Amino acid sequence: MITREENELLCRVEGDAPMGQLMRRHWTPVCLSEEVAEPDCDPVRASVFGENLVVFRDSDGRVGVLEEACPHRGPSLALGRNEDGGLRCLYHGWKMDVEGQVLEMVSEPASSGLAEKIRHTAYPVREWGGMIWAWFGPADAQPEFVPPRWAPTEDARVSIAKVILPVNWAQILEGAIDSAHSSSLHSSDMVPARVEGAKATASNWLRPSTDKAPRLQVERSGYGFRYAALRRPITNANANEYVRTTVFVAPYTVLIPPNNLYNVANVNVPRDDTSTAFYFIAWGHPSQTPETETWRKFLGQTVGIDLDETYRPHRTLANNFWQDRQAMRAGNFTGIKGFPNQDVAMWVTMGPIVDRSRDRLGASDLAVVEFRRQMVEAARDFQQGGEAIGTGEHAIPEWVCSFQSIVPKTIDWRDYATGYVWEGGTMAMEEDSYSVPRQ
Repeated sequence: MITREENELLCRVEGDAPMGQLMRRHWTPVCLSEEVAEPDCDPVRASVFGENLVVFRDSDGRVGVLEEACPHRGPSLALGRNEDGGLRCLYHGWKMDVEGQVLEMVSEPASSGLAEKIRHTAYPVREWGGMIWAWFGPADAQPEFVPPRWAPTEDARVSIAKVILPVNWAQILEGAIDSAHSSSLHSSDMVPARVEGAKATASNWLRPSTDKAPRLQVERSGYGFRYAALRRPITNANANEYVRTTVFVAPYTVLIPPNNLYNVANVNVPRDDTSTAFYFIAWGHPSQTPETETWRKFLGQTVGIDLDETYRPHRTLANNFWQDRQAMRAGNFTGIKGFPNQDVAMWVTMGPIVDRSRDRLGASDLAVVEFRRQMVEAARDFQQGGEAIGTGEHAIPEWVCSFQSIVPKTIDWRDYATGYVWEGGTMAMEEDSYSVPRQ
């Protein structure tokens, strides 16, 4: 349980809010590359940290992320014409390039020189892993872009389901780091089975455990933390533990335990205080990782069927998230198709910002408690002039990844040698990756 004051510090991201300013010290996903797939395609709206933006790809394929309001008198540039190397406002024909330079002012005399005096707000942009990223922090603090842990190389396949949700970022992230809920909420999709480790099928994820009350252990670090959920395996429980480790990468990324074929992650970007762009990601070797449409179908997150064209779900509180009570009577635990949709139902019914001062927490909430404590401390430290969590020398090391495995009780999970899932098995990042000192 945290106080209401701490809850405000954790959740608020708009304007000068410390958490939002901290997040601006990280490269931030703005939208999917597919949303601006072709040169001179339709511009799209986006929101990050309470700022309304327009994203477009110009005639040369360069991507721009600009303030949505035209610098002239404020109408939306998302309605503008994307043509000949720039975005033209419909109102008076002012045209801006991807760097915010005003190229033309057709409503002004050429001799006025006004175009040279005005620079529209534009953010530095990178494109990687199927996403458009931007830097929203101070120009003098801009670091080099480093690929995220869920898209470490160009040859990795990255498949992303995107959903815009009417809730605060923190309650989504808390769901992602809560291992205990999966044994109940997702019990019809993550099914116990006599397997050697988590396995993916066309319809389910199989697990080698029936244990619904995991024991949690947390290891804090400068980038966030990783934790293990320890369960009794179905076979040889006297000698082994079934270990699932999750990695919280501050400020809003979670590396989720993989299955036997591909790795899993999610990114939860605050659009404002009460809405979030939730990205659920499968990544790994192209021969084993599902393609984007297959991934979205598996999750129940297909645009045009489950979501509208702006990635907002058709399943809502008003229609009970399409819950099927007949399916529940027949044995399905939730009656809601697609395990992210089961999570969404929980997050949305909490309200836009849940009042955490009313929580009654137990042993299975250890990772949630650590997240709240660490991020509230990080916001306060940043507010007092400290560095943003997860930046500089405290950025996540390359050797850190999530894993799941049946591990002998004689081995500490913190020292268990593993790597991300790649073709045919597990790939270690470096030969000496497990001798790296833990922070």
